[in-house]
Amino acid sequence: MALALVTGGNRGIGLEACRQLAERGAQVIMGVRDLAKGQAAKASLGALAARVTVEQVAVDDAASVTGLAQRLGRAPGRLDVLINNAGVFDKRDAAASAVATEVVEHTFRTNVLGPMRMIQALLLLLRSSKSARIINLSSGMGALSDMAAGYAAYRMSKTALNALTATLASELATHRIAVNSMCPGWVKTDMGGPGATRSVGEGADTAVWLALEADQTLSGKFWRDRAEIPW
Repeated sequence: MALALVTGGNRGIGLEACRQLAERGAQVIMGVRDLAKGQAAKASLGALAARVTVEQVAVDDAASVTGLAQRLGRAPGRLDVLINNAGVFDKRDAAASAVATEVVEHTFRTNVLGPMRMIQALLLLLRSSKSARIINLSSGMGALSDMAAGYAAYRMSKTALNALTATLASELATHRIAVNSMCPGWVKTDMGGPGATRSVGEGADTAVWLALEADQTLSGKFWRDRAEIPW
């Protein structure tokens, strides 16, 4: 039985990923900033909640991430899947020529340094798995092959996350750890808004596929709808 940790797991794509993972028989750790909201989200899963445990973690807080790693190190002592889903889209974001640097710093703390901090803290547990997988929730807005104007902080953060993915995939190739980025598309969530074109089920599908079904040899790639896309 795979053991999977999903950050930002109490709502949107994160909650849906928890649900789909549990449906497929995985044991799920729902990483949340607010424990009360996490417990409410777990309860919303009905019978699947039996496969879910809630753990508090703020990915932009080094002490919080270290604390989570220490707790998981005591029990269960391993981790098979890490889905770095937690992210921010700052409403103050703007064009690169105008965006405030504090907005860029705030965005990078969560969207880039957060996943990096989680991976570094949990790497020993991932190495204890026979076939570990790391999935980073990125965005097509971060693809250099299709870069456009506007929302510079968010775009740059996702480009950097893709670079982190590719670097780690190369570094961890000999450790049986697959590392991939994926774009969920424009999804109806608090971040995506009501005008988005995709359901949370569609948004989470590729992450869950990479976590449980994709060939372990697939690593260092960028995915949407279970198909590789350009960086």
